[in-house]
Amino acid sequence: MPWEIRLSLGCIVLFVGLAVAAPYVGREPYDAIHLERRFCRPGGAHWFGCDELGRDLWTRWVYGARISLFVATVVTLLAGVSGGLIGVIAGLIGGRVDGWLMRLVDLMLALPGLLLALAFVAFLGAGIRNLILALVITGWAPYARLIRGETLRLRELDFVKASRAMGGGTGWILRFHLLPHLVGIWSVQASLSMAGLVLAEAGLSFLGLGIQPPVPSWGRMLTAGLVHLMDAPHLSIFPGLGITLLVLAFTYLGEYLEQVYHRRLPLASL
Repeated sequence: MPWEIRLSLGCIVLFVGLAVAAPYVGREPYDAIHLERRFCRPGGAHWFGCDELGRDLWTRWVYGARISLFVATVVTLLAGVSGGLIGVIAGLIGGRVDGWLMRLVDLMLALPGLLLALAFVAFLGAGIRNLILALVITGWAPYARLIRGETLRLRELDFVKASRAMGGGTGWILRFHLLPHLVGIWSVQASLSMAGLVLAEAGLSFLGLGIQPPVPSWGRMLTAGLVHLMDAPHLSIFPGLGITLLVLAFTYLGEYLEQVYHRRLPLASL
């Protein structure tokens, strides 16, 4: 395994560990206001400094990691499962069902995903529940397109035809022949989607349509730090660094999984 992938995995594990342990590694409640220490610089007492209300930035940073990973994971599972199911149905049934489902997928892919999510959140209202719903609505189509194409490829291979000739039903073929191979390509898409979802959550929160105060979010922290770039740059540096590292880690992991999957593709025809 290349060193950059090991580093990416270590980074993801670190972020997940901090997110899970946020109530324990945080130095105080994330919404504790202390005006006497406004814009406190990073140091021993406050590792990442304090924000415009004197709240400990390290505590808010780890809770922001928890929010970003929670939203990205939930959306990946919901969009991935629903889109994958639609892709399998379209690939196995074919005909008009495939045609209608793929036209819907084409429509969703033709629209800018972030702008569509922005419109949904603006219509539904800000908040984590509506944010997740909007990202799921706009995020299932790539899974459907990818899984449908892979299903069409796999169903023409010899081992699937042999199983069908021996009396294997659709459920048997799907469970024992298709799903074990579809999990690989699904994992690639999921890893790459996690990177995009971290950015999408931060972007929508940055615009005020995602996570609402006082709950910390990296996007909201960037918004708060935007007007203090000159006098308190640490307000923007640390959430920006968190977003950058997490997106890079998931992107490198997704590209590595894609390479591994394509190297193993010939095995599927045995």
